[in-house]
Amino acid sequence: MPEQYPVKTPEAREQSGRDLATLVYLIQAISLFTAVPFFIGVIINYAKRGDVRGTLAESHFRWQIRTFWFSILWFVVGWATVWIFGLGFLILGISWIWVVYRVIRGWLVLADNRPAY
Repeated sequence: MPEQYPVKTPEAREQSGRDLATLVYLIQAISLFTAVPFFIGVIINYAKRGDVRGTLAESHFRWQIRTFWFSILWFVVGWATVWIFGLGFLILGISWIWVVYRVIRGWLVLADNRPAY
């Protein structure tokens, strides 16, 4: 007879999703000082996205994934325009501040038990 996996209660799924979203916010916060963890965070988001479907954490995962991709976009644009009178440095600075905002806002909203959007 095949062994069955225990079924998580809705409350356990919700808590597990919140814990994962919190972990990714922490990873994103660390990534403000070194970029490597940022990739780890988005890998967690994509790997566990199915597990959080239908929970509060689903909106936070979407928020975190979009934060990652838009920050990558602005990083590339910033570095591509550095030679234009330092415009790239301005873009990189604004992008960094935007990521700080996204991490803090998302984390606070999650702590308040509300969806990211």
